[in-house]
Amino acid sequence: MERPVGKEAFNNIDRQVLQSLGWPTLGYWAVLGLCVLLMLVGFIAYLFQYFLGMGVTGLSIPVGWATYITNFVWWVGIAHAGTLISAILYLFRVKWRNRINRVAEAMTIFAILTAGLFPLIHLGRIWVFFWLLPYPNWRHLWPNFKSPLVWDVIAVSTYLTVSTLFFYLGLIPDLATARDNTRETWRRKLYTWLALGWTGKYEQWRHYARAYLALATLVTPLVISVHSVVSWDFAMSLVRGWHTTIFAPYFVAGAIHSGLAMVITLLIPLRKSLRLDRILTPYYFEQMALLMIFTGSIIGYSYGVEAFMSWYSADKFERQFQAFRAFGSPYYSTLFWMLVVFNVLVPMTFFVKKWRQNLRYLFVAAILVNLGMWIERYVIIVASLSHDYLPSSWAIYAPRIVEILVTGFSFGFFLFLFLVCVKLLPSIPMSEMKEDALPERDRAL
Repeated sequence: MERPVGKEAFNNIDRQVLQSLGWPTLGYWAVLGLCVLLMLVGFIAYLFQYFLGMGVTGLSIPVGWATYITNFVWWVGIAHAGTLISAILYLFRVKWRNRINRVAEAMTIFAILTAGLFPLIHLGRIWVFFWLLPYPNWRHLWPNFKSPLVWDVIAVSTYLTVSTLFFYLGLIPDLATARDNTRETWRRKLYTWLALGWTGKYEQWRHYARAYLALATLVTPLVISVHSVVSWDFAMSLVRGWHTTIFAPYFVAGAIHSGLAMVITLLIPLRKSLRLDRILTPYYFEQMALLMIFTGSIIGYSYGVEAFMSWYSADKFERQFQAFRAFGSPYYSTLFWMLVVFNVLVPMTFFVKKWRQNLRYLFVAAILVNLGMWIERYVIIVASLSHDYLPSSWAIYAPRIVEILVTGFSFGFFLFLFLVCVKLLPSIPMSEMKEDALPERDRAL
């Protein structure tokens, strides 16, 4: 016979989570200050680029896409783990998601917002973005819907809209709990406004559960579609190293891989700084590490298939390019082998139980995977463009200080939004923790 869950158990959950919204520590302010500094320096670098032109970057012919597009693809990929953890694992009723999905969902929204900056920065003339938006206009000019760049606008904006709705819907019960348990006037007013009159009645829970399930079902295809569309930016061209049908599943698996690594990277310091040790136990990190073994295996398989198809095609240009990328230029070949080690071999160490349960090792490994996934996008974009069909189109690209500082701005911008979010909104879904504590017969339908 199932034991009833007392009110004190629910109150205990509320106390553990809501105490994380208290006054920030000195370390929190230091990291927030660092984020502001990164944003300030990066913005000054962008203004330097804006007034002097794109010539201050390392972009040239034939390398017209480089660091900025690498950042765009990487940040869009980071956003995918939030959808995977929140929607797909919810549909499969995977219980370990209910401690980490809130952080993953917030990460998704902020990563998409960060990614959206880079196509604008890369344009140089930022106002040209006006013509990418899919709307009828007074000049009877429509965007070219055959262009993958227009597909990006539609896919990413759809992903941002649905992910934001999904994140906000899951927050509503917890906002009401925070409203009823806070003493600060401004917080109570904020939570009252955001909670939309939630009282926890049966009818509200019934409609909530159905809406959450519907949104989870709607969000799930976006995991596949969004980064598939991003991959078509490359696969639709005839550039060597890009024109391949494996890019869609390859990019999706890589996006989930890097997103899981980012969730681990964010959660491990958050666990300590917000005193959530009793909620975010090592078990949840171990489950993400096991999932990364799976995604890392897919990445390794994709690398192998790409090399095999290059050889099997008997295309001398493809064979020559693969040899160049792996063994040609010391610059590109070093980066190539770094991405293989970081993205494939490092996650395979999670087979050792002692290592995947060690949070310090997991934190370092997650950072290496994130670095490896960024290098992967960099090598795909830059190496392919810098070694085209004709030797006259060969060049070596390296990012300049402006591009590095603008990239730093993106990290400061993302972390700033994330840090503000975890101090304003409950970072752990209390309602789902309570639901798991209930007997099966009493859960929301």
